[in-house]
Amino acid sequence: MKRMLRYLSIILVILIFNTKSSAENLEVFKFTKDEFNELEVRKIRGADSKTTYSLDTNKNGNYLKAEASGGASGLGKELKINLIKTPYLNITWKVEKDLAGIDEKSKKGHDFAARVFVVKKTGLTPLSNKAINYVFSSNNNINEYWRSPYTKSSIDYVLSTTKENLNEWVTVKANVKDHFKKLHGLDVENITGIALMTDTDQSKKPAIAYYQNIYFSSN
Repeated sequence: MKRMLRYLSIILVILIFNTKSSAENLEVFKFTKDEFNELEVRKIRGADSKTTYSLDTNKNGNYLKAEASGGASGLGKELKINLIKTPYLNITWKVEKDLAGIDEKSKKGHDFAARVFVVKKTGLTPLSNKAINYVFSSNNNINEYWRSPYTKSSIDYVLSTTKENLNEWVTVKANVKDHFKKLHGLDVENITGIALMTDTDQSKKPAIAYYQNIYFSSN
């Protein structure tokens, strides 16, 4: 009986731990075929073509490969993320072919080999939304940030750079709640959308990037 009670106690601890882990980590993209078919694809106006996205798997699970050559289109979904419980955005990504030499802070060079947007709806129209554009820069340094040359409502924030990690998987983390306060002056409890994009519609250069394990966590 004592052995059985001990066994049940261990099982209970495991279940509690697993439940807690699940509650504290919110997976955003699974990169499965079913999800891929349901994701909203948006081509950027004026781009020569769409970015080509494809799925594959490695030892760490599913990932998305993105290839662009003068193209620009993003994959996104509308969902509500509670930033009180899970304020941290986690991204694992890699840039195989970057966009070295462009001015990413200008309209003519506003391309990124990899980027992940988080969006907060703050009004009745898309133009009133606020966004943070987390980027894998080809020319700037980690933790640099600037206002998008196209809209005051979006901030570009460098989480990774090919100046340090070219063709290498990198895992990064950002406190989205703190960043909305710092960059937009907003105390937000949730965000309402997330998207990723590899784009070269301004520079017309080729870029290749990979995305994996994108999720929100409590710490």
